[in-house]
Amino acid sequence: MFGMAKKTPDTSEPKPKAGTPRKPAPKTAAGGTPVLLSGGNPQIAKADGDAPVQAYIAAMPGWKSAAGAQLDALIVRAAPDVRKAVKWNSPFYGMEGKGWFLSSHCFTKYIKIAFLNGAALDPLPPGASKDKNTRYLDLHEEDVLDEAQFMDWVKQAAARPGWVP
Repeated sequence: MFGMAKKTPDTSEPKPKAGTPRKPAPKTAAGGTPVLLSGGNPQIAKADGDAPVQAYIAAMPGWKSAAGAQLDALIVRAAPDVRKAVKWNSPFYGMEGKGWFLSSHCFTKYIKIAFLNGAALDPLPPGASKDKNTRYLDLHEEDVLDEAQFMDWVKQAAARPGWVP
């Protein structure tokens, strides 16, 4: 009889609770490397700690990987107690109990560094934002990063209340 056969339940993976959206695992390319999203931004699973940030940096394409490693090292030097995470396919840096003060994101031709409390920094980072608290620094391949200024901004930002999602 059509439509009357009993269906055997699929028990290969646990079913999410009703109303819980399923989140697909980040895809990997051949060899297990993360998939690059639009603009060359690595798709890294949301996670806390240094390991996912290092995975993100390693997956940044071309010159951006070395620049990402340089930024990460400068942030750690300027704020030794920094905590790290990857959220929304971007590395985040923050201080325990104060929130997130910096994030970065790969675009096709540059890395966008967001000081999430950048409007309070002196001097202001150069890029304005629609968010009144955020200021940006765009890093292009041919740019020479002013390490002293960047570290000063990181120290200032880490000492202030940050963004709490």
